[in-house]
Amino acid sequence: MSRAAQKQHAKRNQAPGMVGWRFVFVMLALGSVFVVLVARAAYLQVLEPEMLVTQGDLRSLRVTSNTVLRGMILDRHGEELAVSVPVQAIWADPKVVLERGSQQDIRRWEALAEGLNMSAEQLSNRVGTDSRRRFVYLQRQVSPATVDYIRRLNVPGVYFRQESRRFYPAGEVTAHLIGFTDIDDVGVEGIERRYNTLLTGTAGRTLVRRDAKGRDIEVLEREDAQQPRNLQLSIDQRIQSVAYRELKKAVLTYGATSGSVVIVDVHSGEILAMANSPSYNPNNRRNTPVHHFRNRAITDMFEPGSTIKPLPILAALEFGSADLNTVIDTAPGMLRVGGSWVRDVGSNNGKLDLTGIMQKSSNIGVTKLALSMPHQHLLDLYFSMGLGSDTGLNLTGESSGMLSHRSRWSDHELASLSFGYNLSVTAVQLARMYAAIGNGGILRPLTIIKSEQGLPGERVLSPEYAQAMLDMMEAVIEPGGTATRGRVDGYRVGGKTGTTRKAVAGGYGDDYVASFAGVAPISNPRFATVVVLNEPASDYYHGGEIAAPVFANIMHSVLRLKNITPDAEGVRISKRKGGRDAG
Repeated sequence: MSRAAQKQHAKRNQAPGMVGWRFVFVMLALGSVFVVLVARAAYLQVLEPEMLVTQGDLRSLRVTSNTVLRGMILDRHGEELAVSVPVQAIWADPKVVLERGSQQDIRRWEALAEGLNMSAEQLSNRVGTDSRRRFVYLQRQVSPATVDYIRRLNVPGVYFRQESRRFYPAGEVTAHLIGFTDIDDVGVEGIERRYNTLLTGTAGRTLVRRDAKGRDIEVLEREDAQQPRNLQLSIDQRIQSVAYRELKKAVLTYGATSGSVVIVDVHSGEILAMANSPSYNPNNRRNTPVHHFRNRAITDMFEPGSTIKPLPILAALEFGSADLNTVIDTAPGMLRVGGSWVRDVGSNNGKLDLTGIMQKSSNIGVTKLALSMPHQHLLDLYFSMGLGSDTGLNLTGESSGMLSHRSRWSDHELASLSFGYNLSVTAVQLARMYAAIGNGGILRPLTIIKSEQGLPGERVLSPEYAQAMLDMMEAVIEPGGTATRGRVDGYRVGGKTGTTRKAVAGGYGDDYVASFAGVAPISNPRFATVVVLNEPASDYYHGGEIAAPVFANIMHSVLRLKNITPDAEGVRISKRKGGRDAG
């Protein structure tokens, strides 16, 4: 073969030219992939590193916390009125239940449903069929016996968590005052709601990192639990129990729709008892009407009637239009004022001194005293005694009552105001007013929290006239007065009855409010007590007939519980007999 033929043959055996382009293409493709990977890595590492950190944390970081029980509510002697007890909640992870086929184990599933007091179908509906859900409560605040039973069933996807349940040892006795919490341990009514922040602590929190086997490998953060504070009230549980017992008995005996009792320490302004009837069991509120939750002692307003009569007498004494020797002619038992009649209940009382006006509860007597001074002076004393304003308790739902600030009053309106109409008060307002009289004329804000020293007060009456009024109130309890059933054997007590018709559209209806407000003992005042019975259904509806005996029964027990020394039999500071003046 010639040399030229050999070269021709060699050219034909060389690789095709396309092979070089394939190599270049592959290299370019590999290079592009490498560039994309580098760019992606740079993007993730430099421009947006938080996403990878977040994803890693979601897989490894866990937060653990410990449960903090709600603070206790105690009475003034440390007796428990509200406590939290640890309980368990039962919950399910629907994803685990569905994936593990827990519902297919019929016997175990039905046993679980029976332990939870529901049917197997209801339990299945509670869990649902959505495997994306990871949490559902099956039952909360479960008894220990139920928890032990269900724990032994060992149903896949069913778990337990600790929580707390509120328990009220005094039950219905303190229900309206203490209130209650909801299933999440948040205060809903009463003290529980008002001081919810103080009673609620903060659970401790620990942030840890775990490995793939669930082992703690690093503690990143630790926050200690903030323990809740206990709340000590001014309430004396012994006095509260006595007050509720006597009130409940009176409400049932006289067929009243409701009733309230408030007892105040006259020197400190502390509430020693606040009871309402009908009450409810805060530990089991099922089927309880919502209106039974209302603390009537602070929310319900009523026209005070004759319990307000100390004020026009004191106003006249302070103004100077009357003195302790003043005599008022109330004959013939009726008086025309501003085109309307003012009448005394019962017979013509003739001439009465100030003690007699209180003892006989003379509407004409207080009317003449009210009209003997500028109306603004009378109104100023009403406002100074705390009427028309809150009492300082700062409890949720407290009413400030109703007392008009208008500057023009007719004579008949002032007359009505002097014997307890044309204004509305609450039981705690009335108790505060009588506490001021018992405290020598110093008005203090009321408090439900125990305090070593009483809150600062304001002098609203001269000590001389405050003491004189106590003597007048004692005459109301004595023979010839309107509240002889309010006497307490062995002790000097005093007070004033009240009986008012309830207002309806267009006037007054046939329902009554019977009340009694008093101070004990008169020789050394310690307690101011108000009893209110709403709409008694029996033939007895006057305050002296049905409210005064409640006061007497309560004070009889309270004075002995507090070890108050009995008074000498028959001793009175004031020697005036009151009633009809001999002249």
